[in-house]
Amino acid sequence: MASEVAIGKRAKISEAQQYMILAVLGAAIFLGVAISLVSHFLKVISFNTKIIMGEEQAIAAYSEVIKTTGVCKSPQGSIYSDTELNNCNPDSIDVSEIPGTLRSNILENLAANNALNSVPKEDNSDCLNPTTGKNFTYAELNEIYDDANSPDELSAASQLIKSCSALRIIPDALPAFKNEEALLASLNRLFIISNWEPESLSPSGTSQATDIGKNLFSISVNLSVEADSNTTMNTLSNIERSIREFNIEQATIEWGGDESLILRAQATAYYMNESVIETITETVKADDSSTDDTTTEEEE
Repeated sequence: MASEVAIGKRAKISEAQQYMILAVLGAAIFLGVAISLVSHFLKVISFNTKIIMGEEQAIAAYSEVIKTTGVCKSPQGSIYSDTELNNCNPDSIDVSEIPGTLRSNILENLAANNALNSVPKEDNSDCLNPTTGKNFTYAELNEIYDDANSPDELSAASQLIKSCSALRIIPDALPAFKNEEALLASLNRLFIISNWEPESLSPSGTSQATDIGKNLFSISVNLSVEADSNTTMNTLSNIERSIREFNIEQATIEWGGDESLILRAQATAYYMNESVIETITETVKADDSSTDDTTTEEEE
């Protein structure tokens, strides 16, 4: 009888030990799963936080560029909303609404420069004031801009300032694309000013990149002038003083018949190719490593 009781107690103790072991094992498994889930969720939260912070930094930088340049009016908050960007029309913005921006500084300062504004614009009929028959002054252009009553009128006035004020000095000095016809027109104007008429003008058809900048290209120009000494030297002087950049690399001057001078020169003119915008895409990973992928897209 006593032995049966002892055996029963031992069986119960063994069974209790088994339950305890199973309970400890279950608790350990549950704890391990819980730790793994917590670790996973922490990584997900950390990863999402990095993504959100990266997006916020990119949006803030993008908004700052827009505000500094003066493309749109200042946003209601610290960054532009999608609605504000969709409703933004750069040509319909009054300069007074974007003070201190790059655009306002250019329109208010560079466009009003009297020295640059004296560049001839007779070849553009839109720049002639129909009342006076002379080129628009900056004051007259600014008055047209201030009197604009609609976005379309404001856009037209803005374009008129770009074409007929001193701002025109920028595309005239360094065109934004290869335009050999405009180059020949510039040379022809210089010849007219010098009271000399060439026998013929034709584009060279060749261009190449320069070492100055990756988007700066050159066009070769071969020039031959035969005239009296004053006309020949005046032609060379006008080319050197031209607002359009001409780099005379080599020139020879010879005496011709009837006290004339023969000028043969090799020169280089320049233009800017389409601007290339480099977009840097940062790939953020959950293991704290990141890589930068650079893609390029052309802006006309």
